[in-house]
Amino acid sequence: MYVIGEEVGELFKAICKSEGLSIDANSKFTEIEDELTDIFIYLCAIANRNNIDLENAF
Repeated sequence: MYVIGEEVGELFKAICKSEGLSIDANSKFTEIEDELTDIFIYLCAIANRNNIDLENAF
């Protein structure tokens, strides 16, 4: 599931941008909230596929 890795990278870039750190001007990402949402969607899908109750695991 390489897509979640890409999403984590996009979150990292969004955080760097919000902290005023330099990022590649050609980088693809949106706001931190949007990137966290994307990661949460993939996290839920992985948990469902593996019959993991995230609330219980948390």
